[in-house]
Amino acid sequence: MQYEITAPSQLNATIKLPASKSISNRALIIYALSGGSILPDNLSDCDDTEVIIEALRHNPYEINIKAAGTAMRFMTAYLAVKEGKEHVLTGTERMKHRPISVLVDALRRLGADISYVGEQGYPPLRIKGRRLEGGLLEIAGNISSQYISALLLIGPTLSKGLTLRLTGDIISRPYIDLTLWTMREFGAEADWSDFETIRVAPHPYNERAYYIENDWSAASYWYEMMALSHGDEDEIKLEGLMDGSKQGDSSVRYIFSLLGVKTIFETKQEGVPTTVTLRHSHRCVPRLEYDFVNSPDLAQTFVVCCALLNVPFHFRGLATLKIKETDRIEAMKTEMRKLGYVIHDANNSELYWDGERCEPQPEVGIDTYEDHRMALSFAPAALTVNTLRINQPQVVTKSYPHFWDDLTKATYSIKTTEP
Repeated sequence: MQYEITAPSQLNATIKLPASKSISNRALIIYALSGGSILPDNLSDCDDTEVIIEALRHNPYEINIKAAGTAMRFMTAYLAVKEGKEHVLTGTERMKHRPISVLVDALRRLGADISYVGEQGYPPLRIKGRRLEGGLLEIAGNISSQYISALLLIGPTLSKGLTLRLTGDIISRPYIDLTLWTMREFGAEADWSDFETIRVAPHPYNERAYYIENDWSAASYWYEMMALSHGDEDEIKLEGLMDGSKQGDSSVRYIFSLLGVKTIFETKQEGVPTTVTLRHSHRCVPRLEYDFVNSPDLAQTFVVCCALLNVPFHFRGLATLKIKETDRIEAMKTEMRKLGYVIHDANNSELYWDGERCEPQPEVGIDTYEDHRMALSFAPAALTVNTLRINQPQVVTKSYPHFWDDLTKATYSIKTTEP
C-alpha cells in the first residue's frame, strides 16, 4: 500500500497527541511487578504497548512481541524474575536479527535461566523465571539504554537489590533517568550514586493510580511541519504535553527553536498536562551541529527537516541507529536521495549534509523499512514536495496509530494508491 500526501496551504490545527510509549511501557512492567491490580491510566494505544498489555493479560507460553524492541528487552527481564513460569519470547523476522546477547548475558550473571531457541545472541528466547539475588553488575554504558532500563526495572524485586556500574561512555542518559523517575513514582529507591553507578534497593514497588503524560516524540513531527510551513499565521496546538517532562525527547522544543519554531505553554505548572502552541519565530540558524547521543530517535526528523530548509548539518551520537527497526543511517541516505539530497555518514555514528544535491525522483515512494519513524519523519516533507508518496504507511501504528487521521484533521489530503 502507498499513501499519496498533499499538504494544505495553511497549517492551523489542534492535535491531541498519543500517550508516551516510553512511560507506558515502563509503567506496565512496574504495574506487573507490583501485583498488577491498578492499571495505569491514559496508556499508549500503539503496537509496542499493546503487545505488552496482551502478554500480561493472557500470559501465553509463547509471547510474540512482533516488532517491538522495547517490549523484547523489558519482557526478557520481567519474565526472568517471574518465578516458576516458563515462556518463549519471540517476534518478527527482523526482531530475530536484532541482537540481545548483552542483556541476556547480564541477566545470566544475575542467575537468570535464559537460552536461545535459534541463533545464538538473537531471539527467540526460552526463559524460565526464578528468584534472583541481584548485587553488583557491570555493563557497558554505550549500549542501548533499553538494556539498562530493563535491568533497572527488575531491581526492586531482587533480594539484594541491584548496583549497576556503567563502564565507558554512557549514551541515552535521559532514557535511563526516565526509567529511574518512573520507578520512584511507584515507591522504588533507585538513583545514581555517582556519575557511573546506579543503586536500586530491594524495596518492593507500591501499587498506585498513575496517569501517563502524552508523547514528546510524537510532538516532534508537528514541530517539523511548523518549521517547514511558510505561512506567517500558521499555528499548531498540541494537547497533553508537560513542561519539565522527564521524557528525553522533550529536548525537541529547544532544538527546533534553532530552526525557527517558537513554543508557548498555556500553563507551566509542573506535572500537569497542558496545551503547547507552535508558531514561527522567523529565526533560523544557517547551519546545525548537534550530538543526538541522548535523543537518537529525533535524528531522522532533523535530517529531513534541515535538508528541506537548506540548512547544512552534522549530527553525531547516532551509533544506536544501526540496530533499530532498520539500519536507519543507511535508510536515511537512500531515501533522502529520492528527494534530491545527498547525505553522507561517518564512523557508523554520524550523518552530515554539506548542501550536495542530486536529481530527485518524485514519482518514487519513500520506503519505510518496517520502521515507523521513517514514515513519521518523512511525512512532513509534503509541505515542500508537491505530492509525497509513502510506501507501507501503516508502520506508524508502532508508536503513533492515529497519525494519518491527525494529518487529515490538519486538512492534509491523503489518497491510497498502489506503489
